[in-house]
Amino acid sequence: MNRMALEEYKGVYIYAQQVDNKLGNIDFELLGKAKDLAKDLNTDVTAVLIGSGIKDLADELAAYGADRVIVVDDPQLKEYRTEPYAHALASVINKYKPEIMLVGATAIGRDLGPRVSARVATGLTADCTKLEIGDFPLNPVEGKEQKHNQLLMTRPAFGGNTIATIACPNHRPQMATVRPGVMQAIDRIDGAKAVIEEYNPGFEPNNKYVEIVDIVKSVVDTVDIMDAKILVSGGRGVGSPENFKILEDLAEAIGGEVSCSRAVVDSGWKPKDLQVGQTGKTVRPNVYFAIGISGAIQHVAGMEESDIIIAINKDETAPIFEVADYGIVGDLNKIVPELTKQILALKAAKA
Repeated sequence: MNRMALEEYKGVYIYAQQVDNKLGNIDFELLGKAKDLAKDLNTDVTAVLIGSGIKDLADELAAYGADRVIVVDDPQLKEYRTEPYAHALASVINKYKPEIMLVGATAIGRDLGPRVSARVATGLTADCTKLEIGDFPLNPVEGKEQKHNQLLMTRPAFGGNTIATIACPNHRPQMATVRPGVMQAIDRIDGAKAVIEEYNPGFEPNNKYVEIVDIVKSVVDTVDIMDAKILVSGGRGVGSPENFKILEDLAEAIGGEVSCSRAVVDSGWKPKDLQVGQTGKTVRPNVYFAIGISGAIQHVAGMEESDIIIAINKDETAPIFEVADYGIVGDLNKIVPELTKQILALKAAKA
């Protein structure tokens, strides 16, 4: 792309993922971040809504910050299928020319994002945990032009042992998939309206259109830990699956939910749905108890935005204490039941 072509690209766009004609939290998180980026660039926010019979979702996107909604509505888009959806989003990008295109790093987004970026001949930074506008290179390099107002995309690299900041200075749009639970949605603005534009690039089924024979929905009886206000999280130090009972008792007493580290999932003690960390879920509860968790960088990446972090560990050198607001060094088998007992006593006294 030459410089003139780059300057034709304007605006911050998000892919608004809907499933069964319902939007998800990731859409509102992307809009929240898009508003921040658009403010820095003095531009506006557009949501791209793809599906069949989905136009009525546009007002909800407006309520969370979209200035404009581009609706691609076609019977071929009733269920998510890679080929028609990639065609729809790539066509929108080629027609409207966004400067930035954000996609949620969901199962759908991880499939859609790379295919679309290849079709529109741009880069894609996957699974971002931070996005900001700045200069690239970050520090001036002699003999190299430093470009301004670039999208700086940050993601864990090398198994989470380092953090990489990536830019895409020579191609547009600048594309990223964004990890769910990391960005913050704005408060809902009731009655907000967006400009709605309908666009249909035309869909001709070809040999890449899969036929959906059946849709099987898994029913998960675990709660979504990303919604919990209080999390009692256990690591390998808890000792056994049976010993998680003391964490469950604390969670019940305090009105929280139980979560865990990757080591617990790998040991088969708890399901993957309850895992916090780089390869699990990113959570930001009001209170996070880290019990028997050493605090490897991969785990910390998933919970460091919690308002208050309380660590309980017998190893006083455990890295978790570096991020904890409160730390208790000692035997969790004694401390946690005592904590539960004190909380229940306080509740009884108040009652």
